[in-house]
Amino acid sequence: MANKAADIDATNYLDTNVLREIAKKSLVDALNSVVGAKTLVLDASIAGPLGLITEVSLLKHHGVDKMFWLEPGPLTAMTTNIVYLSRPSIRLVKIIADQIKRHGRESQKHTYTLLLVPRISTLASRILEEEGVLGEVTISTYNLQFIPLADDVISLERDSAFRELWVDGDETIIFDSMQALVSLQNLFGLFPRIVGKGDFANVTALLAKPSSRASGPTPSDSLLTSPTIDSLIILDRRVDMITPFLTQLTYEGLVDELFGLKNSHVELPTSLLTPPNPQTNAASTSQASAAPITVKKESKKKHHLTTATDPLYAELRDLNFSAVGRKLNRVAHRLDENYKTNLQSKTVAQLRDFVGKLGGLQTEHQALRLHTGLSEMLLPLTRTEQFNESLEIQQSERLDLLASYEVNNQITAIEEMIAQGADMQIVIRLLCIASLVSGGIKSKVLDNIKRDILQSYGYEYLPLLLSLASSPLAILLPSPLPPNTPPTITASKCPYTSLRKSLRLLIDDNPEALEEVENDISYVYSGYAPISIRLIQCIAQKGGVLSNPAEKDKASSETVSGATKTSNKVHAHPIVGWKGFEDVIDAIPGETIDIILDHSERGASSGLPLTHIPNRAEHISTTVVFFLGGCTYTEIAALRWVARQNAGRRFLIATTGIISGGSIIEGIAGVGKTGGSKTSGGIQ
Repeated sequence: MANKAADIDATNYLDTNVLREIAKKSLVDALNSVVGAKTLVLDASIAGPLGLITEVSLLKHHGVDKMFWLEPGPLTAMTTNIVYLSRPSIRLVKIIADQIKRHGRESQKHTYTLLLVPRISTLASRILEEEGVLGEVTISTYNLQFIPLADDVISLERDSAFRELWVDGDETIIFDSMQALVSLQNLFGLFPRIVGKGDFANVTALLAKPSSRASGPTPSDSLLTSPTIDSLIILDRRVDMITPFLTQLTYEGLVDELFGLKNSHVELPTSLLTPPNPQTNAASTSQASAAPITVKKESKKKHHLTTATDPLYAELRDLNFSAVGRKLNRVAHRLDENYKTNLQSKTVAQLRDFVGKLGGLQTEHQALRLHTGLSEMLLPLTRTEQFNESLEIQQSERLDLLASYEVNNQITAIEEMIAQGADMQIVIRLLCIASLVSGGIKSKVLDNIKRDILQSYGYEYLPLLLSLASSPLAILLPSPLPPNTPPTITASKCPYTSLRKSLRLLIDDNPEALEEVENDISYVYSGYAPISIRLIQCIAQKGGVLSNPAEKDKASSETVSGATKTSNKVHAHPIVGWKGFEDVIDAIPGETIDIILDHSERGASSGLPLTHIPNRAEHISTTVVFFLGGCTYTEIAALRWVARQNAGRRFLIATTGIISGGSIIEGIAGVGKTGGSKTSGGIQ
């Protein structure tokens, strides 16, 4: 029965690997358009995304002789052909122009090709023209769109999308997102229905409509409504700013929070990535697997965290960190038993069987060793005073910011963290949460805190504070608002108090509950349900908003003898938009979207009516969820939980990029590694 279910999942799930192959082929075609050996000059922000779709060996096979970062200064190239691969930013295009002019002054003869990602920019052409080098450059494009990060996650990997939209006012990412969604429709069929929330989400949805693209990139005229996808849900990041500012508590989320998970790569000590000594016998190795690993300060290496080569990661990534240790312990005991059992093999057939399994056991053992070491690196960081003070302000019984409890005490605790020299981005995140959940901070108190921040961390953070207080972000607001406050800011205030009740955002949680099966999407935040995922449930799992589907599942499993867990799941209901939650959705700032593109019986409900499904157990539809402005790893974990509670629906999570509270603050402030750096995954 389990195998049959697995087969059904495999045949009904969208194959996102085709996106990787398309991106790889497009890159090869772009390189092959330049005949002969070539020097590749690479925008650092593209290195990480490229590392997810190709390898250095492939680039060399297609004529790349040397690779350099695109950065200010002279460029020494031994080949005639120089290929620039870059985003169309003003700063980078000017660097390209300077290098070309320098070569001209030095009488160096080169042929220049500029591959702009993801499309040709008029601005780039104009800058090159103003610099007097447009005639020397052949401008082309490398249309890099969605990149698979996991089987159910695809990303544009645009780290700067949030800042561009809500700080710089650059809406280019909206058009790029639309093009990527159109490409998705070209592959899998038209979206029968588009539902969403947010002003920018509304623009994206309108652009993605076939009728809105008469002069733009359109799907084939013969393209039909997708037989697999039941709807597209678009969420504007501004709709839920509380969730990304919170400390992520899943395993994958904590790795991102504390170490930085960039383009699915993380820097780890080399010792964790080195396989065990092959001379060590299997028995002693298995016994050592559960022993503590001492990680010394040493050289680090980038490691790609992926379930493709690390099945254990799939079991750990979405767990609340408090449950990771128990999971690792169970895996260690299982491996130990497997080694002991196989070492008792006596016959030739048994030995042959053991040798056949040995490779898999060694792979599992190395994965266990890696994640045990990584967990031990995380553990002391989660026990620091700063980490626990931050968590206490957010969710403790004494200072529960999310419950709007003792707001004055919360503000005092934040002021104490500033005095103690806590990490700037943590302080700003807590301050933003306090403002969002309480509808603003008293004017005098807010002014004093801003003054303390500037004096403690430096006046270079003044633009950050101004951006957070201005439209369209409007997060750090005084309470009450001054009479001359622009209407756009007044209308953008988050109605958190009402949402907390209507969307059941806070769930009573305790250590005993975490030891059981995940009991709600609030599991990922130890008691807080992300607003963004609750909104998705309003569309795709309406019953999960009002009550706990896991408890129903548990109750039914106790009453139905011999029934499997899958049979107890509630079958996914048809997509009928925001029906039943109209008042809640209208209270949230931003446009509400519900566009029916397929008016047939299927399209009217955006999914086959349950009464018309011949075999409900075998029908699995996919709901595409697009986060405009980015999403966190913890939101991904919560959405996977929603998918596990429903039979017949899976989610394909699409996003402009993976974000965290730290990356948002650092991106707005223009500090840290946000916005593309040489520390990203890179091409290996």
